[in-house]
Amino acid sequence: MIANNIFRAIGEFFTWAFGPLEWIRKDLESWTIQNTINWIFIIIGMVLLTYWMGQLMKFKKEGTE
Repeated sequence: MIANNIFRAIGEFFTWAFGPLEWIRKDLESWTIQNTINWIFIIIGMVLLTYWMGQLMKFKKEGTE
């Protein structure tokens, strides 16, 4: 019962957090416009991954971990 409540709370939080994006799914008909937000997240993720890997390589060369 407790686990069920935890998962319900997580589901309600994400429904609330991403609720404003619901209008993109319902109102916009173009596939490109609907998926623009996905491409933005992918680009941000790739930039952050590149930065993180650069920092890992820098610390590995210095010998500090």
